[in-house]
Amino acid sequence: MSEVVVEAKDLQRVYTVRRGLFRAPAHLQAVGNISFQLEKGRTLAVVGESGCGKSTLARMVSLIEKPTAGSLTLVGTDAVHPPADRKRELRRAVQLVFQNPYGSLNPRKKIATVLEDPLAINTTLGKSERAAKAREMLARVGLRPEYANRYPHMFSGGQRQRIAIARALMLGPQLLVADEPVSALDVSIQAQVLNLLADLQAELGLSYLFISHDLGVVRHIAHDVLVMYLGHAVEQGPKARIFARPLHPYTQALLASTPGLAEQRIVLKGELPSPLAPPPGCVFNTRCAHATERCRAERPLPRLLDERLVACHHAEKFLDGAAEGRVDDAPSAVVRAQP
Repeated sequence: MSEVVVEAKDLQRVYTVRRGLFRAPAHLQAVGNISFQLEKGRTLAVVGESGCGKSTLARMVSLIEKPTAGSLTLVGTDAVHPPADRKRELRRAVQLVFQNPYGSLNPRKKIATVLEDPLAINTTLGKSERAAKAREMLARVGLRPEYANRYPHMFSGGQRQRIAIARALMLGPQLLVADEPVSALDVSIQAQVLNLLADLQAELGLSYLFISHDLGVVRHIAHDVLVMYLGHAVEQGPKARIFARPLHPYTQALLASTPGLAEQRIVLKGELPSPLAPPPGCVFNTRCAHATERCRAERPLPRLLDERLVACHHAEKFLDGAAEGRVDDAPSAVVRAQP
């Protein structure tokens, strides 16, 4: 049986929004009742349009924010209310790779200092040992060890993201939360960074929570996919199943908007509802061409269908006559290029 690195049950994150002196505060549910498991050595991709709650989920899993409700277990330890003697261990077990490689590195510090700081804070290693580990990690991410004496502005975007990945790996984490890690990079550089992440996963047995809006990237790197809409999970399961035959209308629209992933284009009508006033019933009913009165009155709960969870009252109708495609369950190799 595979080792479960992350287990989330009914995770919620609600923010209180002040609306003025004489108005009652509003409540914004950024994430509502999300549940998933992530096993060692696997990648769970969280996808959805802007504002669906992907980054909020990433911040909860990376321990930056506490959930309002629900439970979160990391490497077998309660991460919401951890024992005092396990807090530091949890912090080391999960690390975050940010979206912007230009803003995530301190421009006033040399790369050696950037990489050694996590070791200086969290370990008892001496200066020479920290320096050796920093240079070793640079080599592991495809950069020359002598780059340790340079400043961030002396590197390209792709090189900076490699440095950010190296920094995240300095403490030997089991989980890497990558929040849009390649969206700010050129396409050719994206391929290099994705290849690096795949190699590191195979070498170190890492688990990835991969946040992305680019389904083309997700198709290459993910094992499992979690589709979010307005804070809720609408479809969740193996990548092969979801990409070959999506059962939720929103997932179908997402795939259809990505060139090469669907034959027929689907145009969603209407605007994304305000998270301060989500529609009753199914959260997608205001933009769904298949919505019925039941959809507008009753919120569907995720249920098991065709080896994935789907939150749709009418998902069965998409099982019959749907085009069968083939997508391998394992992440596929992308174009190999020299760094």
